[in-house]
Amino acid sequence: MQSYTEENYLKTIYHLSVVSNPVQTNAIAEKMQTKAASVTDMLKKLAEKELVDYVKYQGVNLTENGKSTAINIIRKHRLWEVFLVDKLGFKWDEVHDVAEELEHIKSTLLTERLDEFLDFPKVDPHGDPIPDKYGNFADLSFVKLSKLPTGEKGTITGVSEHSSAFLKHLEKLGLTLGKKIEVIEIVDFDGSVEILCNGNKLNLSREVAKHLLISKNK
Repeated sequence: MQSYTEENYLKTIYHLSVVSNPVQTNAIAEKMQTKAASVTDMLKKLAEKELVDYVKYQGVNLTENGKSTAINIIRKHRLWEVFLVDKLGFKWDEVHDVAEELEHIKSTLLTERLDEFLDFPKVDPHGDPIPDKYGNFADLSFVKLSKLPTGEKGTITGVSEHSSAFLKHLEKLGLTLGKKIEVIEIVDFDGSVEILCNGNKLNLSREVAKHLLISKNK
């Protein structure tokens, strides 16, 4: 059985592996805000438990067991976020830290009952896919707002930045999941994007636009 810290490492390695594989020690240290030496010590422990394959100076990969464990933690985290928003009235910018604590509950039965109680949701309140009990993610098709051409229309499907400050900013602008948008103009100078949403024109910075995930209207 893994400790909370070990589970957090596995989850972090999984998220980083989507971008780059093998995952480098420094990337893990930056993500977890700790020292590289501490990461190395933990990777050795995880390797002993056959949860990762770690080679010094070459990086780390999750084993099948490690990957399965990481996906299960992510599943619990995202299910709890849905529960907190849909059933307890939390806002989408308030749930991450609470779900970070709840994701470590070990009961498989509780997770399955929670999934059933929530009617088997496919995505969490931020639009991230929730893996099923077999570890399969829903196939979601989206593109970053910053990559959409002028005149393109779509629906806000998710966000790739989960900080409270960013989510509050989006809520203030009315840019929440399910909202329809149209790209009016892309400014070459700074990459900012002007969009139409609910009849209002909004100017979004490149930073905001790259973290808004859009499903194209068909």
